[in-house]
Formats: sequence, C-alpha cells, structure tokens
Amino acid sequence: MSAQVRTPTARVCEICGRSEVWDEDLEAWQLAREDGEKQVGNPHCLHEWDINGTFNPVDDSDS
Repeated sequence: MSAQVRTPTARVCEICGRSEVWDEDLEAWQLAREDGEKQVGNPHCLHEWDINGTFNPVDDSDS
C-alpha cells in the first residue's frame, strides 16, 4: 500500500504559549482549551509555532 500524507492536528506558540487544535468540521485552527480555559497566549505576539522538523507528514506504517 502507498504512503499516506497526514497533517498536524495541534500547535503551540513557543513565545507566548498560545495553543490551537485543527477543527475538521470548520477546516480551521481553533483555540485549545485546558481545564475549560482558552489558551489564547498574547494577542500581539507574532506566533512562532513549534515546527522543528520532528513532525513527519508521511505515514508509511503499512510498509
């Protein structure tokens, strides 16, 4: 079977701590909630998402 491409489902800003999760229904990033509280971070931050090369978009678990 061929490899499948996956997309990330969560991200966190390394500067302010804003957390977002991908909403499949809305097809958009939405604020994450922790203990019922939105993880908004700093609204004036130029977010630096935790993209460091460890996420592998290719899922070849069947090979």
